[in-house]
Parts: sequence; C-alpha cells; structure tokens
Amino acid sequence: MKPIIFCDFDGTITETDNIVSLMTQFVPEDSEIIAKAMMEQTISFKEGVSAMFELLSTNQKEAIIDYLLDTAIIRDGFGDFVSFAQEKQIPLYIVSSGVDFFIEPLLENYGPFSGIYCNRADFTGRQIKLVFPNSCDEECSNFNTQGCGCCKPSVMRKVTQSDYFKIVIGDSLSDFEAAKQADLVLARDHLITRCQELDLPHKPFETFYDCLEVVKKLIEVEQGIPLS
Repeated sequence: MKPIIFCDFDGTITETDNIVSLMTQFVPEDSEIIAKAMMEQTISFKEGVSAMFELLSTNQKEAIIDYLLDTAIIRDGFGDFVSFAQEKQIPLYIVSSGVDFFIEPLLENYGPFSGIYCNRADFTGRQIKLVFPNSCDEECSNFNTQGCGCCKPSVMRKVTQSDYFKIVIGDSLSDFEAAKQADLVLARDHLITRCQELDLPHKPFETFYDCLEVVKKLIEVEQGIPLS
C-alpha cells in the first residue's frame, strides 16, 4: 500500500484556528453565539461558518486579509514535512473548512501540493458570502442536507485508490468524519479525544516534526508502507 496524506489547515498547519481568530477580532459577541451552536451541533458546520462570515462587511476585506496574514503562524516543521512528501512522491492534499483568501497566500511558499480543497469567499455583495465547491457525495451521512461545507470524506473518496494507506492530520470536529476513513490519524486537541472514544488508530502530535517521524517510520519498518 502507498501512503496518501490529507491535512487540515486551521489549527493544524497553523497554530491557531484562523476563523476563530478572525471572528474574535472583528465580531466576538455575535460569532460566539454561533460557535456555541456549532459545538452543540444544533446547527451544521456549513450553516455556522456561513452565518459567521455574513457578520462581516466586504468593506472590511483588506483589513481582514491583513490581520490574518499578520497573525497566522505556520506550525513548526511544516516546510520540512512538505519537502519530505515531495521528495518521496507521497500525495499531500490540503483539505480544509477554511477559506481560500487566507489559505492560499499562507501556503504559497510551501507548495506545490497534490491539491488544495477549501471553501471560497465571494466579496461581490455587501456581506461576505461563502461558496462551497466541495460538497458531500452520496456516501456522506450529510448528503441530504449538504451540511459539511467542505466535505473531507468525499474529497478522500474522490482522490484515493484502493491501494493507498490513508493518513489524516487534523485537530477538530471538522476532521472527525475524515478520521473515520483513515488508516492512521495524526491528531491534536479535540481530535485526540474523538479518536480515543472510537478507538481509531492515531498518534498525537505537536509539531510537523512529530508527523515527519511517524511517516518515516511507517516507510522504514519491514512491515511498513512501500513507496512503490
């Protein structure tokens, strides 16, 4: 089996969740109510994140982008991790419930990647509107409601062949369904708890150097994953 990697962005590649950071800076009280409803799962992630961005005026576009580019911190070791994947020709996909206008510039110096799947922002109206190009496929439990926004398991099914060993790297609720599809999860924060609850194969990490060591060991051990 050949390794293939699906990596979250917010709170995983970056040290903090950029949407949370953005909302805390610009619309803290209203966004907190929406965030609570999302965590309690009384509204879907798609509904919640859409409502959050609709709190923001498109006139704030430059201020929002400048704020995120100034405050986002790439997690230690990410560059070396990407370089290793490129060197070993391991497919590495970025699959995120975040938004293109900050993900793409923050990743610009690290690619190319096998693909970047995320939500998109429409700044043509008075309020910021999110567009969701990566919707649920028929195998997703949210297919009828299309509640995932960027449906990570659907993306995985789209690009993965049967002979791949699927590695998911993530930290939060939005990564949980993807984790269920993985052969191995590299987890932080809330995702560790979820993996423990369902006894999913996982290893905790703090930096991408931790992730790099895990992937190297998988390749090197006698019963590991051959690269070809």
